[in-house]
Amino acid sequence: MQLDDMIMISIDDHMIEPPDMYKNHVPAKWADRAPKVVRNAQGVDEWVFGGQATATPFGMAATVGWPKEEWGFNPGAYTELRPGCFDVDQRVRDMDVNGTLAQLNFPTMAGFNARTFHEAGDKEMALVMLRAYNDWAIDEWAGSHPGRFIPQGIVPMWDVDLCVEEVQRLGRKGCRSISFLELPHVQGFPSFLSGHWDPMLKAICDANMVLSLHIGGGFEAIKRAPEAPVDHLMVLATQISAITAQDLLFGPTLRAFPDLRVALSEGGIGWVPFYLDRIDRHYTNQSWLHGGDDFGGKLPSEVFREHFLVCYITDPSGLELRHRIGIDHIAWECDYPHTDTTWPESPEFAWREFQETGCSDEDIHKITWQNACRFFDWDPFAHTSREQATVGALRSRARDVDVTRMSKDEWRRRNEAAGIGVFSS
Repeated sequence: MQLDDMIMISIDDHMIEPPDMYKNHVPAKWADRAPKVVRNAQGVDEWVFGGQATATPFGMAATVGWPKEEWGFNPGAYTELRPGCFDVDQRVRDMDVNGTLAQLNFPTMAGFNARTFHEAGDKEMALVMLRAYNDWAIDEWAGSHPGRFIPQGIVPMWDVDLCVEEVQRLGRKGCRSISFLELPHVQGFPSFLSGHWDPMLKAICDANMVLSLHIGGGFEAIKRAPEAPVDHLMVLATQISAITAQDLLFGPTLRAFPDLRVALSEGGIGWVPFYLDRIDRHYTNQSWLHGGDDFGGKLPSEVFREHFLVCYITDPSGLELRHRIGIDHIAWECDYPHTDTTWPESPEFAWREFQETGCSDEDIHKITWQNACRFFDWDPFAHTSREQATVGALRSRARDVDVTRMSKDEWRRRNEAAGIGVFSS
């Protein structure tokens, strides 16, 4: 195999939702209450919903087109962004130039767990807008380019019965994944161990979907020193995935739902071998703490491998230990358009690590697409032939895509001249 022969599917990327996303999906009686983007006096684009304005986090969330010197947490405007952040047609072009066949996209404005809607005072209105959000994400964003996006939705966390209804509704639309909080209890919700979410988890299993848990929602599990820099969160956030796995493994959840599939997004893979060694040693050595059959006669590591998919952007240490993790349980991610993304050189980054760690062709195929497609029960070649799905084939049709990094000012000048990202409040 050569680099151009790889097939790459990313199970962690992000949408910067466009200002007109609600235009086609909100019933007429609610249209004037839909979330909208307003540019404030400082030139910042803000989503306004339920009387509350929230600056769109273009700093960390959409740096893909900027030089590193301009990265930061400062909010900005759509006209400052590389259009692939919010324009689905341009996103697909950016995927082509990066040799990426398909993506699983997480929300930005809505939050990984529909935070924007949960925080709204009027829950009837919030439910209407959440469902409209899902309709846009599945029918319009993913639906406009069949075979390029694995459809994912969100649920109304303020009512587990409504969560069940929405999972069932999304299942009928072909949704493959539900984005949810990795540690619900950290944000004041009941934990996975409580059993509160069991009706929703059953609905997810019944609909043959994946529970996707992205890092970030559990940041408060890390109690930092007052003087600690933000680096602590960005480096240690991956360890929260281990806490998530612990809640699900050593609680009743996976015993109650033997068919539940959980994807741990952006948590990396290097922590997994130690974690699996640790839980097996703990379970056998501290048997007095357990009833003797907590894992159905299996080791905890075996149960982990029956339920979890872990993914990474770059992780040479994890790849060295890929067989200790389980080669069938590792997937690749791109993280476009965040600061961590390897775009537009993702194939080069991945290939270099595969060669350095001695991955076989079989290993590479499993990591870059086969594991993800099996786990999400998603056919990568339903709309694109295998020959046209490779890095080389995708890049061959995107030779005209400009991948130059430009300052925010230059993006603004070009986008405004072309009418891109320009809208009326």
